[in-house]
Order: sequence, then C-alpha cells, then structure tokens
Amino acid sequence: MEFNTKLSNIKTTIFTVMSKLAKEHQAINLSQGFPDFNTDPKLIELTTKAMKKGYNQYAPMQGVFTLREQISEKFNNLYHSTYHPDTEITITSGATQAIFTIISAFIEKDDEVVIFKPAYDCYEPAINLHKGRSVYVQLKAPEFRIDWKKVKQLITDKTKMIIINSPHNPSGTIWSNEDMIALENLVKDTNIIILSDEVYEHIIFDGKKHQSLCLYPHLKERCFIVASFGKTFHNTGWKIGYCAAPKALMHEFRKTHQFNVFCVNHPMQIAFAEYLKNKNNYLSLNNFYQEKRDCFLNGIKNSRFKFIPSQGTYFQLLDYSAITNENDVNFAKRLATDHKIAAIPISVFNTDNLDQKMLRFCFAKKEETLQKAIGILCNI
Repeated sequence: MEFNTKLSNIKTTIFTVMSKLAKEHQAINLSQGFPDFNTDPKLIELTTKAMKKGYNQYAPMQGVFTLREQISEKFNNLYHSTYHPDTEITITSGATQAIFTIISAFIEKDDEVVIFKPAYDCYEPAINLHKGRSVYVQLKAPEFRIDWKKVKQLITDKTKMIIINSPHNPSGTIWSNEDMIALENLVKDTNIIILSDEVYEHIIFDGKKHQSLCLYPHLKERCFIVASFGKTFHNTGWKIGYCAAPKALMHEFRKTHQFNVFCVNHPMQIAFAEYLKNKNNYLSLNNFYQEKRDCFLNGIKNSRFKFIPSQGTYFQLLDYSAITNENDVNFAKRLATDHKIAAIPISVFNTDNLDQKMLRFCFAKKEETLQKAIGILCNI
C-alpha cells in the first residue's frame, strides 16, 4: 500500500542521525543538546514527594495554578512585566509542543511565516502541516547579524507570523536592544504575531542581558514567549515548558492545546512550583555554563578550529575551514566515525543547505567529558 502524507519529504532529523552514529562508534556525543550530568536531587525529591502526596491524576488543562503564579512572579522580578497567571500563562509538554500549538492555532493555508536561518528544525514542519509558507532570512556566519532592510522587504500582506529565537540556537548569538527596536518598528500597525523562542533565557554570558520581548510593550501585545524547564534545570527528558501571551492570544492557544496534550505531568508541575521559589536555581546558570564554555574554548584555543565565543545557549560553533573543505555533514559524520566525537553540521538548518563550514558542539557536559573532547579536537 502507498500512503500520501503531509510530511513525506521530511527525513530523519540530524539529531537522531548523529546520536545514532555516536552510539554505534562509542563517540563522545556533543551533538544533541542535553547535559550528561544529573538534575538537582532536590527537584527529584520534590517530584517524588508530590507523587506520594497523590498528585498523580490529570492536572488542570492550563497547568497547576501555583506554578503559573511562580512563573508570573519570575516575569515580574526579571523583566518588570506582568502576565496574569490565570489567563496569560499555560504549562506545556516542553517548548516544542508550545511552538507547534501556537503555529497550529494561527497559521492557515498560504499564510507566510518569517524564519531566521539557521533555525531550529521544529518550526518549518509545523508550518508545512498547516499549509503555510516559510519565508527565510538567511544569516551569514560568523556574526549572524540581521539585515533589517532585507527583512522589511520580505514582509507582505500575507505575513502572519515572525519566529525569533534568542539566545539563538545554533549560532549562540543574542538579539540586541537595537534588534528588538527594529522588529518593533517593523510590525507596528500590522496584525503580525510574533513567536519568541526564549528557551535559553537564563544562559547568557559575559555580562550581557537577555532582551525578552516582554520588555517591549508594542512587541509584547502581539507575542507568545516560549520557555523550557528542561533546558533550564538539566532535565530535557521531563519535557515541561510553558508559554506566556496576552489574554486574547492565550485564549486561542488553549483551544488547540486542550486537544493536543490537554495537560502536563502533574507531580513535576507541583515540584517546579516549589523549586522556582528559590531564584538562585535559575539565576546561577549564567556563571555555571560560562565556566563550561570557557573551559571548552581555552582547551581548544591552539587547535585548528576557529571560533567566536558563544554569547548564550550551551552551544559553541566551530569553524573547521582551516582543516578541510569537506561538506559539513560529511565532516561531522567522519568526526564521529574516525575521531569518536559527534557534533551537528549547521547546513541542515540553513536555506538550501548552505554550507558555511561550521559545526555545533554542546558544552553542557561534565568537565571529564569536555577534557576528553578537547583532547580529540586538538589532535585533528
């Protein structure tokens, strides 16, 4: 039998490909973005406690209210921005589910969605499923700066949404205040919705500040902010995140959310509600990950790889053009099979698979893992 599907042209993701190669060849896996160290035992204890107390049935569709209260308080403390916990915050099954639900709720046939490339690979399939059209802004390595004149030229009366991601995966760059003002001017007097993927908001380096869209009133009024507890608290397998948006937008989001996952893991929500009360649990992440970034970069500074230090996320791009002229996908596969270290080629996230001789490495690892990786990279 033959079946026609909406995503028949979608291949296995590069994350699955590289992680499979890493496992098969016993390579150090710096490809997929997950820590190789455990989450805080206190958080596990809180989850276990919630289970024993009986929080094992369906949670409220919107999420546990005490958790939404803590998230609301976090927005107020960090950004002096208010989201009502009852009507403007929803707990989701990870950031990817939030992103898919936002796109599902708003994108219809022939709607245009602006995406800045390289981009995380979950955006476009969701747009395709709903018969929208992705419009690309290709950023150039190594700075990945935005040419706002080019962006403006791409805006039409069919533009329904703009997706942004800062701190940016995979480049490790962050959007500036000037970028946000340019975006604000661009969407003024339009009905364009903004989806702001801010899952690495607490992982920013060298004293820089996260420019959340909620800091900008004219952006906030049309914006969904998406966040991830998995990225923040070293438990990507728990798949819990949240999104925040003005009441009218969130009302539409929840219509789709209730038929997508309906609700999210109950005991973990209870645990996060308690865990967020200690602000240091997330405010300490900048220093924690900057030490890992610096360890990694200091270790490879005399290697043949070139780099600009990551400004945020727990990823670092390395330019390998001084080593080989190979296509980045082929080189990444050879690194895994021959040198026993796995990374992610960037061309798979670019327009027309543009090859900029860049690989992405995850440094959210134990020092022991990083030192082994440093030894391999310095010998290439």
